[in-house]
Amino acid sequence: MNTLLLILNIAGLLLLVGILYSMHRKKISFSKRVFTGLGLGIAYGLILHFAYGTDSTVLQESMPWFNLIGTGYVKLLQMIVMPLVFISILGAFTKITIGKNFGKMAGLILGLLIGTTAIAAVIGISVTLLFGLDAKEIVQGEAELARGVSIEERSEGVADRPLPDQLIDLLPANPFLDFTGARPTSTIGVVIFAAFLGFAYLTLTRRDEKNAATVKKGIDAIYSLIMGVVKIVLRLTPYGILAIIATTVATSDFAAIYSLGKFVLASYVAILIMFGIHLIIITLSGLNPITYVKKAGEVLIFAFSSRSSAGALPLNIDTQTNRLGVPDGIANFAGSFGLSIGQNGCAGIYPAMLAVMIAPSVGQNPLEPTFLVTLIAIVAISSFGVAGVGGGATFAAILVLSALDLPIVLAGLLISVEPLIDMGRTALNVSGSMTAGVTTARVTGELDKDMYNAPLDKQTAEV
Repeated sequence: MNTLLLILNIAGLLLLVGILYSMHRKKISFSKRVFTGLGLGIAYGLILHFAYGTDSTVLQESMPWFNLIGTGYVKLLQMIVMPLVFISILGAFTKITIGKNFGKMAGLILGLLIGTTAIAAVIGISVTLLFGLDAKEIVQGEAELARGVSIEERSEGVADRPLPDQLIDLLPANPFLDFTGARPTSTIGVVIFAAFLGFAYLTLTRRDEKNAATVKKGIDAIYSLIMGVVKIVLRLTPYGILAIIATTVATSDFAAIYSLGKFVLASYVAILIMFGIHLIIITLSGLNPITYVKKAGEVLIFAFSSRSSAGALPLNIDTQTNRLGVPDGIANFAGSFGLSIGQNGCAGIYPAMLAVMIAPSVGQNPLEPTFLVTLIAIVAISSFGVAGVGGGATFAAILVLSALDLPIVLAGLLISVEPLIDMGRTALNVSGSMTAGVTTARVTGELDKDMYNAPLDKQTAEV
């Protein structure tokens, strides 16, 4: 009987995949296919959840088959992330317009990423205090205790080290090791290595124009090749979102979500407020925020469903350059740096909320000005190196809690609702990097306003 139900579950998923493929054959726009995939995934996930329950053997046996599409798609995206980050940063240095405004461009992007993270910390603190959240209110079950032990083990060698030493670890002693993603800070390691090569290229252009031209040609060729792979993978987005969101909804513990509803609500209130800050920044730069929301929608939906900022990078860069009018160089810098610096959700809101919740458990008054200023500063500094993959928020929490001498084991308190909250955090991370790219392009006068303001239905996606 279980085998028959398993086959039916898989057949149902394949039927929905067939619907999306049919839409592709009929030349229906990429945006509509993405949102259709999301809707079908939610509906099918709810059907499976209420038909079987999260503890059902049939459901547990079905999910690995769903992951062939969902997790398989994310793996393909992760496959191209490190090469894309590297060549995107290096390629940005070869753009002549970037060469003229490099200092201003880089300063604006980094300033926006770090500045918005500090603002996100303030919002996280404010919402936590407003809702009266306290770690003592959360009942620690087996899952929370196990997660706490896991976090303590993971933090060995990190929690007991001073912050300067942790920052030194960001530097890529072996960049080829970082290309494998072996360290939690591998992404920023690759970014730093690419930036050094980029500065070397700028020096070469002043001393040896002939060789510099050869280097530029080679970099541009590799960039075109990598982007070709990116476009192939991005065509699978509607199917990936369908499988990922169906799996997430089907396996979500609704009882835990209900019991921790106050914490989930507070988290999303903070996330939505910070997203509103992004729109205010867009507005202050003289652009229509509604246009931004419409054109960034696909990327944010994918980030929300996949919970991977790194996985969303190709779609992030593609949307900035082909729909929002951001030059290649700026889009590449903002998207790539946004993976490892200034993630508003995972490195800003989450660690700040957690610190304020945990502080009373060790006798620390979370309203003390010194504590609040220190917390905001540490959140901003420790946002360097947060990986844009699953678990980045936990790594950020470890750094912040250890710097404040708060118990790291309590970082596992929200394990039951972690996936649900992480979806919103990831979307906010990606929005932060896109906001930095659009705003920087606008301030430096390099934004293509005609492309930004062009109707979405007249902008044919290259996927």
